[in-house]
Amino acid sequence: MKRVLLLMSVGIALSAPNTHAAEPSLEEKLEILQKEIDQIKKQMGERKEPQTPAVSYEQDTGGGGHHAPSWTERFKASPARTIVGGYGEAIYNNYRDSSRKDQADLRRTILFLGHKFNDRLRFNSELELEHSFLEGGKGGEVAMEQAYIEYGLTNQVNLRAGLLLVPLGILNETHEPPTFYGAERNQVESLIIPSTWRELGVALQGEAMPGLEFNAGISTSLNAGKFTGPAKGLRETRSAGGEAAANDLALFGALNYRGVPGLLLGTGLFTGNTGQNGASNAALKGVSARLTLWDVHARYASGNLDVQALYARGTLGDADKISTATAEVAPKSLYGWYAQAGYHVWKQDTMVLTPFVRYERYNTQSEVAPGFTADPLNNEKVTTVGLDFKLHPQVVLKADYQKFKTDSTKDRFNLGVGYMF
Repeated sequence: MKRVLLLMSVGIALSAPNTHAAEPSLEEKLEILQKEIDQIKKQMGERKEPQTPAVSYEQDTGGGGHHAPSWTERFKASPARTIVGGYGEAIYNNYRDSSRKDQADLRRTILFLGHKFNDRLRFNSELELEHSFLEGGKGGEVAMEQAYIEYGLTNQVNLRAGLLLVPLGILNETHEPPTFYGAERNQVESLIIPSTWRELGVALQGEAMPGLEFNAGISTSLNAGKFTGPAKGLRETRSAGGEAAANDLALFGALNYRGVPGLLLGTGLFTGNTGQNGASNAALKGVSARLTLWDVHARYASGNLDVQALYARGTLGDADKISTATAEVAPKSLYGWYAQAGYHVWKQDTMVLTPFVRYERYNTQSEVAPGFTADPLNNEKVTTVGLDFKLHPQVVLKADYQKFKTDSTKDRFNLGVGYMF
């Protein structure tokens, strides 16, 4: 093609009429034409639409000394304008006590959809289906886990508005199955920090300095009128953005430091009234019921070693009034902590085998109001020992055994399969 263009240009030049100016030599004409052709090719290349490369999420998902990036981090770094992804898991629970029913469950299937309107304005969402199906109002749940607009105020600071994940702990914001050990999510980040916890609100999120991330905002609060008992911790008081009572709002904030490869040090705080002026329970009209919940956490992954720890504590005001209104003994305070360690004993290509152990201590009724009695079954210690086998950084097979010290009827053997893409 290049030779054809060159010959055509030479022919045109040679057939042009003579002028009184000095005629350039053939070699000079060829050199001039070559420069013109190169310039045309360069201009055509600059005008050509850039090819959008495929989105790749094959980063290390938690071990090996690297941070497991969230969906929003991945999408922000992606050149794609619109992406679809997701994650999911299926779990089998085999209880040692015959009084409990063994169960196999397609626990959740999540679809992620993100779109960039321009270089600064983005939309992020996650849609969840739990327990495989819905039938006659029973069976499972369809719910939004996230749905918010994000605007980049600067390269380091983003403004978010919509349904947001509360930035407490480690699991609540990064909970794809390949990013955590064990078939089941740990108890502390399920009961004390009620994952997956999301609220409608606005927030500023970004990087205060290299390696130091922040996330702070205002949102809807929990609803004490929906408290169904301490066995489920604070989980049932979440509104998840569905016609949420908004008489009481809350403040939240978090800092996470990742300035050293493989290291995470962080803390988070959530505080707000939960009485909601009796929106869900008229007996709580005018009751503040302030909840303050905070945590500190750390993780270090280097080489084959991966260790992690977290401590969380909360205090709840007007626990006596909540207990009377709901006929369930609400906690004045609750707490929990865990420590875990994993070690990669075998690697080949994309496959990694990791034994792990986790010890948890929590009490969803560490203190109750005078005149009420705490249930000792809510003061628990759990030891989990298991194996994670990653066929790929985004696909994992799990097997573990959990021993509950206080309520041994919960002792169980778990199998799981999880994925993300």
